[in-house]
Amino acid sequence: MAILHSSFTWKHLLGLLITSGACKLSYDQLADMAKPSYDEKGELIDGGYNMKEGGICGYLHDIVYITVFVQLSSLVSEKFWYVYLVIPAFAMYKLWQLFLYPFFFQSSQEMGEDEKTRRKREKMEKKAGRVKFVKTRNR
Repeated sequence: MAILHSSFTWKHLLGLLITSGACKLSYDQLADMAKPSYDEKGELIDGGYNMKEGGICGYLHDIVYITVFVQLSSLVSEKFWYVYLVIPAFAMYKLWQLFLYPFFFQSSQEMGEDEKTRRKREKMEKKAGRVKFVKTRNR
């Protein structure tokens, strides 16, 4: 299958440049996170960020993978550019889940319940932490 010159427009080139920039920024951030640091004597201070951990490192890996997938699959069909909308959709989901929903829909009554459940949980943890002695039969 060949790429036809007539189907390649300036929009494709602009999309390729923008997504390549996003991929480069994400990759550079990952490289900076993984870089070890040394002191003046040349001894290792920090081995770098553990790339197996989740959090921002996982999100940056996802951006790189999605970008490469979109760039390669957009050679087949122009509709694959819509896959790139997964990134802002997930960002909005996380923003809603972590900040907006608790801010707008958590009432002061729920805060009181949280205090009550917290005390109950602490009491259960204290009870579970006690040493229990079990009698056994001597044979």
